[in-house]
Order: sequence, then structure tokens, then C-alpha cells
Amino acid sequence: MSTTAQPRRNRDDDTRFFGQPWSLVHIFGVEMWERFSFYGMQGILLIYLYFSIEDGGLGIPKAVAGGILGAYGGSVYLATVLGAWLADRLFGAERVLFASAIVIVAGHAALALLPGFVGVGVGLVLVALGSGGLKANATAVVGTLYRAEDVRRDAGFSLFYLGINLGAFLGPLLTGLLQERAGFHWGFGLAAVGMAAGLVQYAFGRRSLPDEARRVANPLPAARRPLVWGVGVGAVVLIAALVLLGVIRADNLAAIVIAVTVVAAVAYFAVILTSRRIDATERSRVWGFLPLFITSVAFWSLYQQQFTVLTVYSDERLNRDLFGWEMPVSWVQSINPVFIIILSGVFAAIWTRLGARQPSTPVKFGLAAIIMGSAFLLFLPFSGGGANSTPLLGIVGILFVFTVAELLLSPVGLSVTTKLAPTVFHTQMVALFFLSVALGTAISGWLVQYYDPQNEVPYFSILGAIAIVVGIGLLLAVKPVLRLMRGVR
Repeated sequence: MSTTAQPRRNRDDDTRFFGQPWSLVHIFGVEMWERFSFYGMQGILLIYLYFSIEDGGLGIPKAVAGGILGAYGGSVYLATVLGAWLADRLFGAERVLFASAIVIVAGHAALALLPGFVGVGVGLVLVALGSGGLKANATAVVGTLYRAEDVRRDAGFSLFYLGINLGAFLGPLLTGLLQERAGFHWGFGLAAVGMAAGLVQYAFGRRSLPDEARRVANPLPAARRPLVWGVGVGAVVLIAALVLLGVIRADNLAAIVIAVTVVAAVAYFAVILTSRRIDATERSRVWGFLPLFITSVAFWSLYQQQFTVLTVYSDERLNRDLFGWEMPVSWVQSINPVFIIILSGVFAAIWTRLGARQPSTPVKFGLAAIIMGSAFLLFLPFSGGGANSTPLLGIVGILFVFTVAELLLSPVGLSVTTKLAPTVFHTQMVALFFLSVALGTAISGWLVQYYDPQNEVPYFSILGAIAIVVGIGLLLAVKPVLRLMRGVR
């Protein structure tokens, strides 16, 4: 047997995972199980909040329940800022990812084991913090597997996105079925078990990730750490006080998250753009990211309504009869992931085949907004019907259009963010992209109050038209945006 050490594969010639680096499989796995638990829990959360106590729910009004769900969803993406900051300044992306997975397990366990509003409060706070930390850093770690000019990057992110949607497909199916058979807390318990499986899988594979994934990009000076911890404790005390004083309430959570997210986004752009540690090219690229950010907000404001308005729509308007058996409401949320699973490979193959000839990122973003707006207009032919009047195939077709729009923006957005990011703000730029998702998600919950099942035409037509106008605006601005992006397409 030869004693000569085998050369370690570098990230350019490692193609063991469907043409991608083998390390991608570990991030693929933990993200898949995290999405299983996240969407599995979210699939039954809204109906748990507004179902009557007799039906096992909490009996909250639908508009308030939708606002809570939107605020929670927005908080998940808002928490990416904290997770990214911890990665860039203190611990590195990979370590924060691992710790966040542990927090998520605790959150789902709280929802499963603690009763009523206590379980919802504790569970959602922990899941939001943990998911926020995991999302920004998982994406950042994927980015460390590729050089900036590696043409496999978009395809790799699309494959990573496939893992996300495998979990998103299975989660609502299984938790929804268990919820109907055994109760809501059993469904929440299954989400906890799924995330625990992802944590164990990742714990065994994390050592194979590149050292760059653990690098602290911009270490916080030791002298400033006591101040930071003091600010953190003060923030927790302030939030607790505002809750106790009734300033933060269930019925205004979505509006508060929207306001906080807008402030955070403006502050983040200002901090990055005024930093002395970035050069002129990096600063220009951040400016180029701004119109993509705005388009992303418009997109997610509509897309995330499949977890708010569409859940209410599925409960009240959708004919869920399958050969004499009424499928659970949460199963509708598994339709989009099915299309993602089918089409993500198709899109990855298209981008790989086209290589440098593929449409630029601003073009993809503009088309995504236009298609997403068009999907909302597709609800109009079914407007004015009664209970169970919308055919299931109609929603399947609309969610297919959702999926096409999503694949033009979401994985591409993650990819371009890692390419546009200044070196010292690598993970935090990923968090900035997620702030656009946070803002759009919170807006989607806030908009529930304006949805009237008896008069749906203004709601779907106005929101659809706004998204289309935003998309057209970006397409008209492609050339100046590309100039700002300085060589990144």
C-alpha cells in the first residue's frame, strides 16, 4: 500500500456532488431538514392561531393571526442580520450556522411541548432567531465553495435550493397529516424531530468544509465586546418592557417588523457604503445591489402570501376534495416545492448550458417581478365564487407561475449577493438580501387585513399591477445597473 498522501481536491476540480463540490452535500442536508421543520411548522401555524379552541386552535381573529405569521416570517429574515454580524465579527459563518441549528431544535420543541400562547411565544422567538442565523450563514458557506468566476456557482446555488425545497415539500405534507390525525402539537413535534435529524447529520459533516467558512471576516476588537454585549442585553430588556407596557401587541406586530426592517436596511446600506474598508469598485457594486433589493421586496410581498392570504383562501375558497377525501389545508404549501424540485434542475441546466450568455441578474429580477405580478392576476377569473368554488387545478397552475418567478429571483439573488459583497461584509451582504425578504414577508402579513374574500378583484389586481410596474422599471434600467455592478452579471 502506498504511503504517499493523496492530494486534497480543491474546489475547482471537486465535482463529486452532481458536478459540484462534495462539501455542498452537508449544507444541502442541514438546510433541507431546517426547511422541513420550518415549513412543516408554518404549514399548520396560521390555522392553529385562528382555529377555534374547540378545534384545537387558539381562536385568534384571522387578520391578527395573519399579522403574527407575517411578523414572525419577517423576523426570521430580520434575524439574519444578527446571525451575519456574529459570523463576520465574532465566530465565523460555519460556527454560527451550527449553533443556530441547536436553537431551532429548541424552538420547535417548545411549540410541541408548551401549551397555548406560551408555546407560541417561546417557540417562535427561538425558531426566528435560529432560522435567521442559519439562513444567512448557510448561504455564505455555500459561497465559500466557489471562486467568484466559477461558472458552476449559479447551478450550485440552484442545487442548494433543491435541498431547501425537498424539505419544504415534505414538511407541510407530514406535519399537516399528523396534525389532522393527532393534533397540532404532534405536528409541531414532528418538525422538532426533523430539525434534530438535520443537526445530527450536519454535526458529522461540518469538518470537511473549507477553512474560509470559519474565517472571521472583520474581527471585533476585544475592547469593544463588553459594549456590544451591553447593547444586546439592553435591547432584550427594552423589547420585554414594550411588550409588558402594551406597545408591542399581537395586532401591530407586522407593522412594527416592517418599520424595524426598513430602518435596519437603510442603516445597513449606509454602514457598508460609508465604510473606509471597501474600495470604489465594491462601493459601486453595493449601489448596484439597491435596485435589486427594491425589486426583491416587491416580489416577496406577493410570493410570501402563499403562507398568509393563500392559506385563508385554501381554507375557505379552495375545493380540496381528492376522490372523496378532503386534503389538509397545509398540503397546498407543498405544491410550490414540487415544482421547485422539478424545475430547479432544469433552470440549473439552462444556466450552465448558457454560461456567460445567460441573461444578466437585473433581467432575471425584472422578469421575476413581472411574472409574480401576473400570477396574482390569475386569481381574478376565480373571484366572486363561494366556498370550495376554486378548483385545485387552478391553484396548481397559479403556483406553477409562482415557481417560475421564484427560480428567476431567489437562488439567483443569493448567488449575486455573494458576488457583489465587499470582502469585509461578505456574510452581512447576504443578510442584506434577506432583509428584502424580511420586509416583503412582513408586508405580506400586514396586507392580510385588506383581503376580503367577498371582493377580491381590487386586492389581486392592484398588487399584481404594482409588481409588474416594478419589474418593467428594472428592465428599463438594466444598463445603468450593470455599470454600477462593475463586471458582475
